[in-house]
Amino acid sequence: MIRRERHKGHRRVVMTVDAVGGVWRYAMDLAAALRPKQVEMVFAGLGPSPGKEKVAEANQIGKLVWLDAPLDWMVENEKAVAHVPRLIADLARREEADLLHLNLPSHAAYMETDLPVMAACHSCVVTWFAAVRGSHVPQDWQWQYRLNQAGFARADAVIAPSRSHAAAMQAVYGPIADLQVVHNASALQTSEEPKRNFVLAAGRWWDDGKNAAVLDAAAGMTRWPVVAAGANNGPKGQSVQFRHADHRGELPHPQMAAAMRQAAIVASPSIYEPFGLAALEGARAGAALVLADIPTYREIWEDAALFADPRDPEAFADAFNTLADDPQRRATLGLKARVRSERFSLDAQAKAMCGIYSGMFGRPFSTAAE
Repeated sequence: MIRRERHKGHRRVVMTVDAVGGVWRYAMDLAAALRPKQVEMVFAGLGPSPGKEKVAEANQIGKLVWLDAPLDWMVENEKAVAHVPRLIADLARREEADLLHLNLPSHAAYMETDLPVMAACHSCVVTWFAAVRGSHVPQDWQWQYRLNQAGFARADAVIAPSRSHAAAMQAVYGPIADLQVVHNASALQTSEEPKRNFVLAAGRWWDDGKNAAVLDAAAGMTRWPVVAAGANNGPKGQSVQFRHADHRGELPHPQMAAAMRQAAIVASPSIYEPFGLAALEGARAGAALVLADIPTYREIWEDAALFADPRDPEAFADAFNTLADDPQRRATLGLKARVRSERFSLDAQAKAMCGIYSGMFGRPFSTAAE
């Protein structure tokens, strides 16, 4: 393993990542935004290994170390991940890190380290069941509840990506000390590129929370093509098939960004969405947004999107067709979304994160102004 020397005066963070969901994009964009603030990132990867493109991206921004350990939501019991906090703490010690930024709360559970620990809850099985199934987490998954609670208790700060998700967390776990909200952001440049007449939706469609069935049914009633980007086969054998939407599979990030710039409408029918990066990327590209009527999207996109009942395919089809028939309304909504998206800049996210890092570190974490 090649050791990367620390630049004088820089701080070093070990951040956990995975290559399965949206945490990868979150981590890469945030790390890139923190570099000018003299914060170096060591990515501790867990779960299925990433492809060559992702490995190259991570090592260009920071340093990637892939640990031989699973993600908590991909295993059947607590014993399978009991060693993960120790692996992360050992890596932090070897890398002489100043702080730990953990992107699953369970990573912090019972961790033994003298370093400040931040736990970010981008999503979790417990809040997923509450939103998607309308139920408590099943008995076989109760260990997830216990581990996450232990992680929240161990962390010096806990981060949620929206007020809505913070409320959902406390609704199922009870009060969480030091819980703060830092909205996610996107590195996608704003765009005024001419639009093409199609609807774009992106997600890991094997996840029932992304609501592929409603999108696909709506596509069968929509006059414009509906393009679905993202994996339809999950790591534990989950699978969904599209009959009406044009499923393109998982696209490399540059191709996904190009599709966002071209789409006249960007949609998300998600039942469970702690933040919704695809919606933000669509807004940055100036697309008209059609979103599920859920608390997260109302919080972030109220008055800048059309909302539809996520259980009703006809509601989504009606929204798509209404916008297809009304170019002026599309343009107006696209402009509103682009203006709203400016609130969620990488610079704002990086500043907020540095403020939280500083609070845990006991002095200014970024040395850029020293």
